[in-house]
Amino acid sequence: MEAVPALRRCLLAQCRRPSSRPSPVFLDFLAPTALRSHRYASTTGTAGTSKPRYVLSKTQREFLDSALRVNQAGELAATLIYTAQNPQVVRSHPHLRPLMKHMYDQEAGHLKTFNHLIAKHEIRPTAMYPVWEAAATFLGWSTAALGREAAMACTEAVETEIGSHYNDQVREILSWEADAERRGEELDDELKEMLSTFRRIRDEELEHLDHAVANDSKEAKPYDPLVDVIRLGCRTAIKISEKV
Repeated sequence: MEAVPALRRCLLAQCRRPSSRPSPVFLDFLAPTALRSHRYASTTGTAGTSKPRYVLSKTQREFLDSALRVNQAGELAATLIYTAQNPQVVRSHPHLRPLMKHMYDQEAGHLKTFNHLIAKHEIRPTAMYPVWEAAATFLGWSTAALGREAAMACTEAVETEIGSHYNDQVREILSWEADAERRGEELDDELKEMLSTFRRIRDEELEHLDHAVANDSKEAKPYDPLVDVIRLGCRTAIKISEKV
């Protein structure tokens, strides 16, 4: 159990370090050029202040488009994993019904949030949706079939990668905020809200990680190969969804 706070602190501490991650490739072919050039930021000042708004570069807009696309796909996968796990886990361990429902409901809320943002900013969803749907459903069903511990190990592995990924996004936007301050500017209100949303969702994902470890995820057999394979699959899915 002591490993959980340590891992949490490690993931959260990463937000304080400047990001050196290169921006992903931009393939948003559905949004008109006019919309792409005006998304997320404006040149006018925020209401009630004299500071001009920080105008995002093309690379920064591409980063946000890619981040929202990946986040939507990831939250879809999470809801499908829990949907597939729930019947088997709850049937064998009825006391876990409230916890499984709580985690599913949070993931469904996350998905609703990113569905809204994707539609609002006219961002192309990942073309890999059908693949991720099938993969997430199979992952949820197969880990639940291995037992409660394996199902929780799946949650631990997924949330470890997702928590780190949200941290990358938070750190990147914080670096923009610092740049804006140096220039006497400030982030657009919508971008500030997006930063707050990413932080909240990250914290809820890390809460799921805590629940998984508290419910014997590390007792899964075989633990290391199972977690390593799932984490690798998550990293691969993230990279592909950033670009496709």
